[in-house]
Amino acid sequence: MTVENFAARIRAREPMTGYWVVLDNPVGTERIAGQGWDYVCVDAQHGLLDYKGILGSLTAIDARGTAAGMVRVPANDPFWIGQSLDAGARGVIVPMVNTAEQAAAAVSACRYPPHGVRSYGPMRSMLRIGPAPALADREVACIVMIETREALANVTEICATDGVDAVYIGPSDLTIALGGATSTDPAVSEEFEAALAVVAEAARAAGIGAGIHTPSGEAAARRLARGFSFATVACDLNHLEQAAAAHLAAARG
Repeated sequence: MTVENFAARIRAREPMTGYWVVLDNPVGTERIAGQGWDYVCVDAQHGLLDYKGILGSLTAIDARGTAAGMVRVPANDPFWIGQSLDAGARGVIVPMVNTAEQAAAAVSACRYPPHGVRSYGPMRSMLRIGPAPALADREVACIVMIETREALANVTEICATDGVDAVYIGPSDLTIALGGATSTDPAVSEEFEAALAVVAEAARAAGIGAGIHTPSGEAAARRLARGFSFATVACDLNHLEQAAAAHLAAARG
């Protein structure tokens, strides 16, 4: 793929696999981005990096030229969304979107007037995206998260919101919202799986993408086979810890 058509591929529901970054480690992120992922998403909501970290990470992703850089923004706010897009994100994942009205607000923050409220100042993104407003609007994906009971109740309306390119499951928050004692509580697995099926079908019916976060490549493959059009695998921090633990165990026999 070429990163320039990333938003179009999201809208077309082409199968894609991505990776999640929470560390402020541009060199590590650059190496990850060169592995063949369709996209790498930088987590500005729960991740351990500030704006300079976001900027450095997106620059590192673009240096390899094979993966699209995305950002999960801290909140559904025009400032956070606009700042991430100005830094060069080809898509934003917007957390805690519970209604069609909130989804429409996220779309508006991603688009320039007359279709939205994004302020023009693409300090870095103009090097790769747009920079003409209409072109930039087409090249940026607006993805909203479904992670609460309220969002599940409104998922059909959210998916039908003009300009929403995809929905994205936050499995940890959704599990807790469904009554889980932990973010991976198996006691609510049946209700959780039923909720995923509802979201995937609502997205399919609306003709938009459906994404989900997963703990492994094997889990990502299962979700892609069951109605999701894109899936993200784990994160750099988890894999760093797992690799270190495995090598320690091997060294000690």
